[in-house]
Amino acid sequence: MRDLSAANAEAFLEMMSAERGAADNTLEAYRRDLDDASGVLKSFGTSLAKAQANDIRNLIGDLAARGFSPASQARRLSALRQFYKFLHAEGLREDDPTGVVDSPRKTRALPKVLSIDDVSRLLVQAETDISMARDKEETLRRIRFRALLELLYATGMRVSELVGLPYRVLANDGRFLIIRGKGAKERMVPMSRPSRAALEAWLAASGDATEEAGYLFPANSAEGHLSRQVFARELKEVAGRAGIPVAKVSPHVLRHAFASHLLAGGADLRAVQELLGHADISTTQIYTHVLDERLRQLVNEHHPLAKATKSRD
Repeated sequence: MRDLSAANAEAFLEMMSAERGAADNTLEAYRRDLDDASGVLKSFGTSLAKAQANDIRNLIGDLAARGFSPASQARRLSALRQFYKFLHAEGLREDDPTGVVDSPRKTRALPKVLSIDDVSRLLVQAETDISMARDKEETLRRIRFRALLELLYATGMRVSELVGLPYRVLANDGRFLIIRGKGAKERMVPMSRPSRAALEAWLAASGDATEEAGYLFPANSAEGHLSRQVFARELKEVAGRAGIPVAKVSPHVLRHAFASHLLAGGADLRAVQELLGHADISTTQIYTHVLDERLRQLVNEHHPLAKATKSRD
């Protein structure tokens, strides 16, 4: 990005950081989107600062031609909407060229969900792995993994929230966790007995290392805590030993499992929204679609007249 467009983009990113508390990953994604848009618009003979509605439509068309999915196109357009909304609010543009541009149609994919049996197998395998450890270092690592797994399934945290938990995060005698989520917003999430026990076992095994580092799961990394990648890799290794397809398992899938299993058990949608830290309840509602789809499959597969109905259609 150059000249006025570059200055506008930097001002926008500074606003996102200072006023909205956008995370580094979010800011970097916005930067990449604006850089790419700037390059494409330049090839059209215009710029971010001067682009009109037709330029934005052509930009979206270029994304489609390059093989970007409708969801990716919509995300890019959303970033541009935020950018031009900022320019308009700051008086740097008199109009918003994205205001009359339709979002690409996209189908919302249903999240992958592990069954309760799958999660139970993961937890049992994590427990078994501790007893099978060959030395003290491996034992410590596996005790840590069990605590991470129990916490993730018990609270539905984002993996970035999980691995970055500060040492002093417990509240009400350890019955709740205070989680700092997106936009630096805090929420309180109850701890289950198994997750509390697993965390206490980890704290006892790790000694003073956690308090000295300031994190529940310290590591020799730039951040000072365990990375998301290390936990994700360990999760897939445990899934493989438990006989669960590795492609089926990820930290985010466990977050989905937490929400889906709560709703299947009769939990209130608003309560689940609060636990997950979703700003918009429509994000949480995707889990009800998962349940609807599973109920539909259940009827189609097991109702005595389902096959007969299909044959009459």
